[in-house]
Amino acid sequence: MNTPLVAQNLVLRTLRQVNDPELDCNIVDLGLIYDIQIEGTKVRVVMTLTTPGCPMHESIRWGVHNVLLSLEGVEEVDVDIVWDPPWNPAMMTPAGRERTGVLF
Repeated sequence: MNTPLVAQNLVLRTLRQVNDPELDCNIVDLGLIYDIQIEGTKVRVVMTLTTPGCPMHESIRWGVHNVLLSLEGVEEVDVDIVWDPPWNPAMMTPAGRERTGVLF
């Protein structure tokens, strides 16, 4: 087992730089990040998008990949986009709901 060279909380903070341009909110506060696995210099992100037909699919994936590669200690990034469980607004953080105007 390889010891992670980067902390999970740093990965999450860094992922906040990636916005869903249609909703003008970062992917963490939207609740799109399902899992982060770090092994040595490799980071794997399991995430979803708000809709399966999201036209920004590749742009968001590319953003996640590139922003994480900019972290010291990260040499490889895998971004897996999944559809189960399906995303819903209840997955958003309070900051995400405030940013997008979604109320519960």
